[in-house]
Amino acid sequence: MRAIGIGLIGFLVVSAAAKAQTQQAADSPPWKQGMPAAIVDSKLAPIAPPPLPTPADKLPLDKLKVKDGFKIEVYAAGVPNARTLRLGDKGTVFVSSRVQDKVHAIVTKDGKREVKVIASGLHRPNGIALHDGTLYIAELSQISRIDKIEDNLDSPPKPTVILDGLPKDEPHGWKYLTVGPDEKLYFQVGAPCNICMPSDRHTKIYRVGLDGKGLEVYAHGIRQIVGMDWHPTLKQLYFSENSRDWLSEDVPEDKLNRVTQPGKDHFGFPYCHQGNFTDPEFGWGRSCSEFTAPVTLVGPHSAALGMKFYTDNGLGDDYRGVLFLARHGSWNRTVKVGGDVLAIKLNDDGTFRSMEPFMTGFIQDNNYVGRPVDVLPMPDGSLLVSDDFNGAVYRVSRAQ
Repeated sequence: MRAIGIGLIGFLVVSAAAKAQTQQAADSPPWKQGMPAAIVDSKLAPIAPPPLPTPADKLPLDKLKVKDGFKIEVYAAGVPNARTLRLGDKGTVFVSSRVQDKVHAIVTKDGKREVKVIASGLHRPNGIALHDGTLYIAELSQISRIDKIEDNLDSPPKPTVILDGLPKDEPHGWKYLTVGPDEKLYFQVGAPCNICMPSDRHTKIYRVGLDGKGLEVYAHGIRQIVGMDWHPTLKQLYFSENSRDWLSEDVPEDKLNRVTQPGKDHFGFPYCHQGNFTDPEFGWGRSCSEFTAPVTLVGPHSAALGMKFYTDNGLGDDYRGVLFLARHGSWNRTVKVGGDVLAIKLNDDGTFRSMEPFMTGFIQDNNYVGRPVDVLPMPDGSLLVSDDFNGAVYRVSRAQ
């Protein structure tokens, strides 16, 4: 694996090629890039959430479904644009709000929960991570930290920047963040486009020390990541990847990937999609056999996002060791898919075994009543699920 300095990878110098790739026509939003002329007047478009969080008594609990023997309840409401979930050592649940440019804390005291803003004025703070009492926040172009965050929830200090100069591209620019078994931070820089030939600094997973030093490339050829977690025994990094748009409604599918050769694995973008077919523009002369195959496919345009391995048995022995994966749901398909939480079982060697829906009902009559983003196993064995459409966090547990 090659170590690199920010200057060497050009984080502070935007190449002419990258500029050309990310510039969009003034009358065309980035999400329309690659849209076939035949459907240019289609009503398919990204789905905006309601302007305000849904009140707790209006949340769609009656529509959300889990298997018999489980129940769903509201863990917290009034968390605008609830995205990434993280748990502090003292029981605080932290929630990023990417569109709101804030990070919230859900504090439980005397049986009641309170939602507090602990960081604001940020820029696209999607990824958050916790390690030894320190909260790490990944914004669009920088990573910062707040030490001893749970001791300062009432008057949190401003975040201290530890790494800056990251690309500022809005398309796929928001970061996901996790701490590895090696006590280093892992994050991605996605493609600044639907489909393009990326610059050397894009479409990669990076890792860096907790002090922001020692940046290096961990994996290549990745379009967009919004979820990562570490296999509990193999200690390999698994991640969700959203594939390109506008080839068709049914392909390519989103992927679940894993890194087995750190620094060497290339997952195909922009040449190969879903592990088995080449891009009509960029794949000429390339073969999908050149690239790392996915663990499994998880549906066309399903927007696979947050994921966590579940190592408890609070949900029953059948779910011990499964990977829970939230699918935000499609926007560029006539018939929507996703909008659920999957339970994915793997073999002992980390390969795919089976997959089934665990939590469903976010799509009703081809419309969204909620959109799951991330999952978080809790010490009591329950599972939290964030919903950025309603600004809420749900709790799934066994029915008593």
